[in-house]
Order: sequence, then structure tokens, then C-alpha cells
Amino acid sequence: MRNHFILDERLGIRLPALDMEWESYSKEERADILLEWEEIRATIPDQIIRIETVIIEKTKQMSEEENFIRSCELNSEIHELASVINDLNIWFRVQQDHDTKVHQ
Repeated sequence: MRNHFILDERLGIRLPALDMEWESYSKEERADILLEWEEIRATIPDQIIRIETVIIEKTKQMSEEENFIRSCELNSEIHELASVINDLNIWFRVQQDHDTKVHQ
């Protein structure tokens, strides 16, 4: 079986990397891909919780930081982590959106 997912270092999860149109895969391949995606997708909430923990720690550091430049760096890091959470939430909804469209 081909590897249909590649690790996205920024998000910390594997993302789809399909080399053909969805309809070009056999029913069995699509079922296998969806099963693997569901396994990956199930890890997203835990990944978000881990990142939120880091954001909380950096926010605490920022509130105690007296060095303006370091405070700005922490703020930037928090912003990037929040962006990662946003992207993870989008990926988490991908299967739900697909299911909704299929059932309409």
C-alpha cells in the first residue's frame, strides 16, 4: 500500500498526500485511506491540548517578562501556536465536512 500521508512538522500530524483524484482510488483504497485519516484525526484534540499548555506557559512568562524584546518574541511564539491550533481545527473538521456533503 502506498503512503497516503506525510508528516507536517508544524502541525505535528500526518496530512493527506494523495497522488490521484479521490474518485481514481478503488473503494478498498478509499476505505483504507479514510480509516487511516480517522486514526490520525483522533489524535488532533490531544495535539491541541499539548499546544494550549505551551501557550498558557508562554503567556505566564510574558506577563512576568520585563525585557520588551523578549516579551515581543513570546507574543510572536504564542501567535504562531494559536495559528497551529486554528489549522488543526480546520483539519479536524475535514472528515466531518466530507461526511455532511456525502449525506446531503
